[in-house]
Amino acid sequence: MGLEEYRRKRDFRRTPEPSGEGGPRQGPGRIYVIQRHHASHLHYDLRLEKDGVLKSWAIPKEPPDRPGVRRLAVQTEDHPIEYADFEGIIPEGMYGAGKVEIWDRGTYEPIEEGEGKWTFRINGERLKGEYCLIKFRAEAGDKNWLFFKKKG
Repeated sequence: MGLEEYRRKRDFRRTPEPSGEGGPRQGPGRIYVIQRHHASHLHYDLRLEKDGVLKSWAIPKEPPDRPGVRRLAVQTEDHPIEYADFEGIIPEGMYGAGKVEIWDRGTYEPIEEGEGKWTFRINGERLKGEYCLIKFRAEAGDKNWLFFKKKG
């Protein structure tokens, strides 16, 4: 996806969100972060580092911390790597207006990455263990995924 859609939706003269102009990230492991986002509706944003960006999903309910709990995860536009550290208030009138705070962070290790299925081990402060994202339908335009913790 790249960052074109992310940048098109934002006016960086008015929002404190990072524009994504920074250089490559240095550090071990792939970034994993979940941000609690008090926008028009409270939701959680799951972000996983891949190909120099944060792949992103909006989760309407609190992320699952045990097997058997499944959550809808709606894929959104890619975000810049710098967004992993973003906390603040997106001003009224801006896309995603509201308070953003980090709910969990750490790294993740990919196990399987395919077109419609990602399996990975989360090493977060709150969430730990093997998780899965599975796309509802194979169609390219479908953005609905299922997010859950695997047993074991």
